[in-house]
Amino acid sequence: MLAARLGLAKALRGVGPRVEGGLERAGKSKKLSTSAPPSSDSAVFLRQAEQQAAKNPVGGGGAGGAGGKGRGPGRDEPSPFILRSAAIAAAGALAVVALVDPEEYSSSNILVRRHPSDIFDKRGYPKRPVPTRCEQIQRLKQEEEFDLLIIGGGATGTGMAADAATRGLKTAVVEANDFASGTSSRSTKLAHGGVRYLEKAFKNFDYSQLHLVFEALSERKRLLRNAPHLSRQLPIMTPCYHFWEVPYFWAGMKVYDTLAGRQGLTWSRYLTPYEAVRQFPTLRTENVHEGTLKGSIVYYDGQFNDARLCLLLACTAAEEGAAVANYTEVVDLLKDEDTGRVRGAKCRDKLTGRTFEVRARQVVNACGPFSDAVRQMSDPEARALVAPSSGVHITLPDYYSVEGYGMIVPKTRDGRVVFLLPWEGHTIAGTTDSESEITFNPRPSEKDIRFILEAIEDYLSVKVRREDVSSAWSGIRPLISNPDSANTSELVRDHLIMTDRNGLVTICGGKWTTYRLMAEQGVDRAIEEGKLSPKGACRTPSLKVVGGDGYHLGLHTEIAQEYVVPHRPGAIDTRVAKHLTAAYGDRARVVTRIAEDQGLGHRLARGHPQLEAEVAYAARYEYCTGVEDFLARRTRLAFLDARAAEQALPRVVAILGKELKWGWFRRRKELAQGKEMLKTFSQGTTA
Repeated sequence: MLAARLGLAKALRGVGPRVEGGLERAGKSKKLSTSAPPSSDSAVFLRQAEQQAAKNPVGGGGAGGAGGKGRGPGRDEPSPFILRSAAIAAAGALAVVALVDPEEYSSSNILVRRHPSDIFDKRGYPKRPVPTRCEQIQRLKQEEEFDLLIIGGGATGTGMAADAATRGLKTAVVEANDFASGTSSRSTKLAHGGVRYLEKAFKNFDYSQLHLVFEALSERKRLLRNAPHLSRQLPIMTPCYHFWEVPYFWAGMKVYDTLAGRQGLTWSRYLTPYEAVRQFPTLRTENVHEGTLKGSIVYYDGQFNDARLCLLLACTAAEEGAAVANYTEVVDLLKDEDTGRVRGAKCRDKLTGRTFEVRARQVVNACGPFSDAVRQMSDPEARALVAPSSGVHITLPDYYSVEGYGMIVPKTRDGRVVFLLPWEGHTIAGTTDSESEITFNPRPSEKDIRFILEAIEDYLSVKVRREDVSSAWSGIRPLISNPDSANTSELVRDHLIMTDRNGLVTICGGKWTTYRLMAEQGVDRAIEEGKLSPKGACRTPSLKVVGGDGYHLGLHTEIAQEYVVPHRPGAIDTRVAKHLTAAYGDRARVVTRIAEDQGLGHRLARGHPQLEAEVAYAARYEYCTGVEDFLARRTRLAFLDARAAEQALPRVVAILGKELKWGWFRRRKELAQGKEMLKTFSQGTTA
C-alpha cells in the first residue's frame, strides 16, 4: 500500500507552488520568481506526499469522473494515449483498494456528539449566544489594536476569522455588504475535486490542474465532516452514449477515487442502461446528437449550503471571540507614517453612516472579485490580479432531477460542463463560464439561461420548458489572471497569496471546497508577516461550525416530537423538521422554541418549509439586518423561488421590524428594496 501511494506521489512529481509575476502559490514563506526552476518546488511537494504516504496507507474509494472541456481530442475522438494512461492508473487503483482494510476506513467516519445540556440552557436557548452587531461595532471602535484585521466576509475571509480566533489571535473581520453576499452564495453548491480539471490535467499535461484536484479532494471530506448538517454525499451520474465513453469515464473516475485516498467518499461504479434509467427516470435513453444510452458511471461528491456555511463560519468565529461586522465598508487603509506599512483600515458603518478606525498589527485582503480595489488602496500602482468569470445557474422544479442523484452533462455543444442537481426540494442547473465585469449585483443574461436549458434538454426525457425556471442567478468567480489563457474556462481555479511592499497580505482565487486550506495558509502568512504570536496551532481540520456539534442524522425526529405546534395540535410536519435540522443543525431547537414562545409557527410561503420563527432567529443570532439578508442567505428562498419569496416579503418585513425596532419609514424602504432585489432572481421567469 505504501509503495502504491509513493507511486502516486511520483506521478504527481513536478506539481508544486504556482508562481505568476512574483506572486507565490499559497502557503509558502519564500518568494519565487517566474524564472526559477520548478524542480525545488516539486521536491517539496513530493516530500510532503511521501511523508503523508508513510503515515496514511491508501483508503477506500472516493468519487470521481472525467468530463468537461480541454484542448485535445473531442468527445468522439478520444486520445488513445489518454485512454491507455487512465486505464493503467485505474487498474493500479483497484489493486491498491483490494488491499485496504475496510474497518480502518470506516472508523474515520465516526461523528462525536455533544450533549444538548452543554449547548442550551434550561429554556432551550444558547448558553453562548453571539454578540449583537451593535456590540461588535462598539468593540471594533474601542479595541486599541487587533492582531489581525481581515477585509472581506466571504468563504475565505470568514474561514480565516474562525481559524485565527481558534488559534487565540485577537481577530476582526469586516464585510462591506452581508456575509456571503457575493460569490460565496452563488456557487454550484458542490464540494468537489473537479472532474473536469482532472481531465484537463491529463489532456494538457497540466500539473497545476492535477495539484488542484489532489488538494480539493483532500479538503472535500473535511468540509462534509465540519458542517454535517449543511452537507451530504451526492452520487452524480455521467451518462454514456458511445461505447468508448464507458471505459473512458470509468477509468477517469477510478483515478479520481485514487487521488482522494483515505479522504475518499463512496467508490464509483458502472450502471447498465436499465439501472441508470431506474435510478434517474428522467434520463433520456436516446440522445439525438450522441446515440443510444450505453450505461452510466456514477461517482460521489459532496453537496452543501454555501451561503449558510459562510454565515456560520462568521458565527463560529464570533463565538470564539472574533469581532465580526457585516455592512462595514473599508473606505481607506491606515499606514504607519514612518514606514508606510499598512496598520489598519478606516471603516464606515453603512447602517448608520458613521466612520471609525480599526487598527491591527496585520491586515489581510480577502475580498474575492474586489481584491484589486483594496490592493490599490495600499499601492496605487498594483497591477490587476483578478480575471472575473461569470457563472449562471437556474432553478427548476424537483421533477427535473431525482432527490438522491445528480447528473453531469460532460460536454455541451460548445464544450462546457453543466450540472443538474437536486437541492432544497428543487433542481438547480448550471453553470456557464464566461468573461464578466465586476459588479455587486450581477444578473443572468437570457443567452446564458437559454444555453443551460438547451444543454440539459439533450439528456432529459422530460419536456424542458422556459416557464419552469423559478429563479436564476449569477455569481462572479475571482479567477487569477493569466495573459496566456484565451478564455476564463481555461484558467486554473487555484489560489494565490501575496504580500505587497506595504505589508498588505492578499489571498485570492481558489474554490469553495478548498476554503479551509486557503484560510489556514492565509493565517500562516499573516502570522509570519505580522510577527504575531498565536496561542495554539490550527484547529480547523476538525472544527465543527455552529450547529454541527449536536447534530446527528436522526435529529429531525427529535425536533418533530419535541415541538409543540402553537396554532394547531399535533407534531411538526416532517418536511419542516428536516428543513430546520438541515439549515440549523442542533440550533433547530432554538427556532422551534421561538415558534412556541411567540406563536411564529406558520410557514412564510405556501409550498415551502420556512417558518416565521426563522426570521426572529436570524435577527437575534445570525446578524440579519434586512429582508435581503434573510430571503437570499439566512434562508435560500430567493434562490429557490422568486415568486414565493415575494409572497413571504411582507411578513418578513413585519417580523424583522419588530425584532430590530424599525419605524414605518424603514419598513416601507425594506419592502421596496426587497422587491427590487427579487427582480435580480426573477429575471427570465414567467409571471
